[in-house]
Amino acid sequence: MDRRDFLALSTFFTGVALTPSIFGKAIAAEQLQDAIDIAVKKRLADAALGAATAAGASYCDVRVGRYLRQFVITRERNVENIVNTESTGTGVRVIADGSWGFAATNEMTEDAVANAARQATAIAKANARIQTAPVQLAPTPGVGEVSWRTPIKKNAMDVPIADKVNLLLSVNDAALGAGASFVNSLLFLVNEQKYFASTDGSYIDQDVHRIWAPMTVTAVDKASGKFRVRQGLSDPRGMGYEYMTPKPADKVTLPGGAVVYGNSYDMVEDAVAAAKQAQAKLKARSVKPGKYDLMLDPSHLWLTIHESVGHPLELDRVLGYEANYAGTSFATLDKWKEKFQYGSDKVTIVADKTQPTSLGAVGYDDEGVKTQRWDLISKGKLVNYQVIRDQAHILGLTESQGCCYADSWSSVQFQRMANVSLEPGEAKLSPAEMIKDIENGIYIIGDGSFSIDQQRYNAQFGGQLFYEIKNGKVTDMIEDVAYQIRTPEFWNACVAVCDKSDYRMGGSFFDGKGQPGQVSAVSHGSSTARFNGINVINTARSLG
Repeated sequence: MDRRDFLALSTFFTGVALTPSIFGKAIAAEQLQDAIDIAVKKRLADAALGAATAAGASYCDVRVGRYLRQFVITRERNVENIVNTESTGTGVRVIADGSWGFAATNEMTEDAVANAARQATAIAKANARIQTAPVQLAPTPGVGEVSWRTPIKKNAMDVPIADKVNLLLSVNDAALGAGASFVNSLLFLVNEQKYFASTDGSYIDQDVHRIWAPMTVTAVDKASGKFRVRQGLSDPRGMGYEYMTPKPADKVTLPGGAVVYGNSYDMVEDAVAAAKQAQAKLKARSVKPGKYDLMLDPSHLWLTIHESVGHPLELDRVLGYEANYAGTSFATLDKWKEKFQYGSDKVTIVADKTQPTSLGAVGYDDEGVKTQRWDLISKGKLVNYQVIRDQAHILGLTESQGCCYADSWSSVQFQRMANVSLEPGEAKLSPAEMIKDIENGIYIIGDGSFSIDQQRYNAQFGGQLFYEIKNGKVTDMIEDVAYQIRTPEFWNACVAVCDKSDYRMGGSFFDGKGQPGQVSAVSHGSSTARFNGINVINTARSLG
């Protein structure tokens, strides 16, 4: 489930209670501040490790987890829903007779987790009868007892509900006062309290926090019935509630006048801008289809990176292990071996699970591997993928890259996307300077609808705001814009990337993968980038 699917699922939950079973059981808001004592978690882990080893497992890892989520949902001057959920339990994964086995329990007793460990071992032994080759697990040294915490300044779970509601209602009032016809605003908060232990000798306690404040502002022309929408330009982040305290230094005014945000978000200011821009979109002329040089803001480009680089360079897709949910990948191993020209020499794309304030930042992944940063594409050449412990040998690697994740204690951890980002350009270049030599172009800000094929090769992307560029200047707002790409042709058309002063992150709060489906959160950073000669279609004409 990606972020749009989640918003569709909710319909911002109009008149319907959010189903707690999606995320756990409903609890009172004050219970979001609770935690399991670390000594209790260690006893549970040791009970599972001992039982699995005694039952014949050659390897065992245990995840004791408490997963907390809060959703505050408003529309115009009404609070539509407030939901607090908790999911607590223990998942046990083992290797026995060369095969994986997994079992989980929500009973937080030593006997229950020991029984789960024995069940997982029995499952592994049964699986081994039909397995064609034993699991090859890359070595990971035990780290002893360590801890890691998202470096938050203000725990969002501690902020009173009334303060959050008042913020969102003030956002809605600001949008309505600026001419919006409708407005939805939301606050999504996540706290994952995760304890990992393994027979490698690791006991890792992590406290992970994430926040997202999306909104949708709609303007309606009553005479024609036509309407236009502008979504919020916030970025979900691995931060605490300090993200919702605006700081002037984090505000970026783009050529053409649009404003985007960095490590803090002025949601009220953005609501006013969204209302005015939604009204302007009603009057904007429709784009003329054709070839354009595109100038893509980081608030837009993150999604193109996510779909055309992040997903196709997940090794399980490359190998065909992941096929039913959003397809495999065109970027096959033969391309990696020949250092395929994925993009121009301006394109260096990195995977990074350590990036501060990113959604995917953790100290260790869900296999106990210390997280790291590595190149996927270096100056246009495909040089690596995203790999976990039982895949490392396929690429001849001696260790995992630390990108294994499960969205719950009851889910099996598997290969998930790291933060995948386009490196800034090396030469000094601002967006204002980039525009100067664009004769016929379009400036795209914010992410929109998209589609992509089952091998991540052919795709189409929309956005939130579109501005015509003529003879080196931003001119009029235009509408109904989407561009079509073939992934390698698109990235090879990248002729310039702004420098690090323009670098910002976007991301996906609910990125779906796997069957049964799991969601994860991942950030994608970039500076503004230019792509020449890209085919642009008119979406209004496409729809007839």
